[in-house]
Amino acid sequence: MIHAILALLQFTTILPLGKIVPFEAFARNTWLYPLAGYVIGGFGGFLLIFIPAPSFVGAVLAIGLVLFMSGANHLDGLLDFGDGLMAHGSQQKRIHALTDRQIGSGALTLGMMVILLSVVSLGSVQTGVIAASVLIIAETGGKWSMAFLTVFGKPFHDGLHATLHSYSKTWFVIPATLLLVPAFLLPIPLFVKIYGGIILIITPLCTRFLAYKLFGGVNGDVTGATGEITRCALLTICACSLATMNV
Repeated sequence: MIHAILALLQFTTILPLGKIVPFEAFARNTWLYPLAGYVIGGFGGFLLIFIPAPSFVGAVLAIGLVLFMSGANHLDGLLDFGDGLMAHGSQQKRIHALTDRQIGSGALTLGMMVILLSVVSLGSVQTGVIAASVLIIAETGGKWSMAFLTVFGKPFHDGLHATLHSYSKTWFVIPATLLLVPAFLLPIPLFVKIYGGIILIITPLCTRFLAYKLFGGVNGDVTGATGEITRCALLTICACSLATMNV
């Protein structure tokens, strides 16, 4: 299990963790995804609590640190997903736009929307501890959605996602969900957690539906994009809910 956790962090972060562990150790245990959310979100949360800065400056730094810690790997998936969404024509043309290396207007538009909405939402939460808690919930939730899609997202071609999917079991969603429990015990109001839980379920289902409709299935780009979109959606719903209480 230690090898699986190390392989997870080597895949999802840029942390210098020594000798490369065989990727298969993580591939057989993709339910561990939320653990990476605690690590990445924890760094951003630490910054929000202990770095004296105006809320929106702190939000820019925290979101930037989260993206930096992940090597912007999943952000790249989000950009590719944006191109696939905006492509016109047949399913094959959409798949080509999703999987090529060019960045088009769809990528820029979706990427800017998600990043800006994430920063504004986090910056709207004034209190350091609460903002850190919201960020950790959003980051672990984003990783949970990736675990969910790894299990339930049918691959449309051979690739990294197909490999992870082949090792996945339906029951993986249970331990992945249990790993979220500590995040949802953090000090934010109960109704915010309830709204967050609803969004957490809806978001990957929506991206899965779109991926099936547009591409005929899921790949690694779609999975990474789902993590980024879910984090943004959780930050947004938490910020809007807290705003009703002026927290």
